[in-house]
Amino acid sequence: MNNKPIHSVGVLCSGGDSPGMNCAIRAIVRTALGLGLNAYGIQRGYQGLIENQIRSMDASSVGNIIQRGGTILQTSRSKEFMTAEGRAKAAANLKQHNIDSLIVIGGNGSFKGAMKFFEEHGIPVAGVPGTIDNDISGTDYTIGFDTAVQVAIEAVDRIRDTASSHDRTFLVEVMGRNSPEIAIHVAICTGAENIVFSKQEIQYDKISEHIKRGMARGKNSSIIIVTEGDRPGLAYQVQDTLKKDFKLDAHVCILGHIQRGGAPSHMDRFIASRMGYLAVKSLVDGNYPLVTVYRDGHVATAPFVECIQDKHSIDKSELELVRLLSI
Repeated sequence: MNNKPIHSVGVLCSGGDSPGMNCAIRAIVRTALGLGLNAYGIQRGYQGLIENQIRSMDASSVGNIIQRGGTILQTSRSKEFMTAEGRAKAAANLKQHNIDSLIVIGGNGSFKGAMKFFEEHGIPVAGVPGTIDNDISGTDYTIGFDTAVQVAIEAVDRIRDTASSHDRTFLVEVMGRNSPEIAIHVAICTGAENIVFSKQEIQYDKISEHIKRGMARGKNSSIIIVTEGDRPGLAYQVQDTLKKDFKLDAHVCILGHIQRGGAPSHMDRFIASRMGYLAVKSLVDGNYPLVTVYRDGHVATAPFVECIQDKHSIDKSELELVRLLSI
């Protein structure tokens, strides 16, 4: 528990955008105002903080944004903030505007920056996990994941219609180069025949076996979910190998950034609103530095140290579910 009183709150988004960020911004601003604090929005993340792109916000500033995707504050990745000099500029700009606390909406890289900022300058900070990849340790859920999965599911359902109509195999590439979460959820919910992970050796023989097994029992189409590699296009590599070595034709569809956009789902709106509210309340109560988390069906808080590690593990039971349900 810290005793330093909070009079104003700044909020920024950092890293990739995710549906629900606007819901969190809205909750942060209106909770702050309701508690008698001043609220400030920082454009373009840490880089905007360094460049002093800070503006005062009132209740109208966040009106009619809860249903909008993306972030009205915009976001970015800042190499300058990774330096002590950059963080010193950022702290000076907060002081200039009399902002004495900061809420960062983003992923684990953004949280590492916020923790370093607190250690060097003592400014109370809170993190709100916002990333479609659901790859932040310490929390079961990150804002944007549900919407991204639903967008991908709807796309795959449409692709399945075409695949069935033309007796085709489709390789559908989804986002999540460092996380298997989107791919696994989409595969289970669309009845995909297999998943290809960019960080694992691709087992082409098993992919071929599963496709041919389906054909043998009269199945006329297959869907294979592929997680993007270090850059989009891993599905084309899989396509080439299947054709060259296994005489199997497959069509490629890369969903790409379509998964980031669109109106946030009910779950993303609800959890983002709860997390934004709790982040402000915790700062006012002197509980910082912290990250709002979702655990066992409840929104709570956790120390930054629990939320700055990558979460790449694959639930083997979920892979088994994909395998069994696709026979």
